[in-house]
Amino acid sequence: MSGPGALQAEAAARLIAELTRRRLRIAVAESLTGGLVVAELTSVPGASLVVTGGIVAYDTAVKHTLLGVDAGLLRREGAVHPEVARQMAIGVRTALAVDGHPADIGVSTTGVAGPDPQDGRPVGTVHVGLAIGDRVDAIDLSFTGDRASIRRQSVHAAIGALLAGLPAA
Repeated sequence: MSGPGALQAEAAARLIAELTRRRLRIAVAESLTGGLVVAELTSVPGASLVVTGGIVAYDTAVKHTLLGVDAGLLRREGAVHPEVARQMAIGVRTALAVDGHPADIGVSTTGVAGPDPQDGRPVGTVHVGLAIGDRVDAIDLSFTGDRASIRRQSVHAAIGALLAGLPAA
């Protein structure tokens, strides 16, 4: 297989191998990608050793009730905001804790895949949240294309951000 799909699968395999080598567990919170990030990760054989699970928080209220995103932030800014992505990444670590142990890494996606703008943000606006150890970041992205393309690009960006964001071993 060649092309963008193969590159994404290769990146996911590299990420799973690295997490396995380091014995790190990951939890995923998704909005615009609707489960595509965790699906890509779990397509890799052996992913069950490191992928705790995923939460699709498509409804904005779920971001607050299940992931602990600040309700005031959601009222002020809406769901498409870098701080929402950060809080989702933090919250999923504890929401998907195993035996009282939060995941080592949380990753989140929130944004606008289209066809219409949302929360005053244009189509293609995406934020990826990363919570790795004590470090929490949001990566602000802008994609073009149709809804499916923006979602695919968001998955690729999330996996790439995880690979780049892992601390040196």
